[in-house]
Amino acid sequence: MAWIYLVIAGLLEVVWAYSMKLSDGFTRPVPAAVTIVTMIMSFTLLAMAMRSLPLGTAYMMWTGIGAVGAFILGVVLLGEPVTAMRMFAALMIVGGLVLMKLSSPA
Repeated sequence: MAWIYLVIAGLLEVVWAYSMKLSDGFTRPVPAAVTIVTMIMSFTLLAMAMRSLPLGTAYMMWTGIGAVGAFILGVVLLGEPVTAMRMFAALMIVGGLVLMKLSSPA
């Protein structure tokens, strides 16, 4: 169950990062509210996952899902540039996540 909590927490991190961007520095109320609510949900699920997962594993997976997810949303929805170097960096993060999962005792 901890891994499910962790994946959902990571996906919620993507949502709050995207809605924070849309909030325009917290000047737009609806995206700002979405940011705050999804942050709380994401942190809560991360904390629940950390009950049984090691700190390093849980935190790395959470931030990795958030980083790669935000990168993808930035490219797809915000028209951010796709360069070979940015793609390689995202692939390196995914590789690190896979290795961390494979080496995790839980």
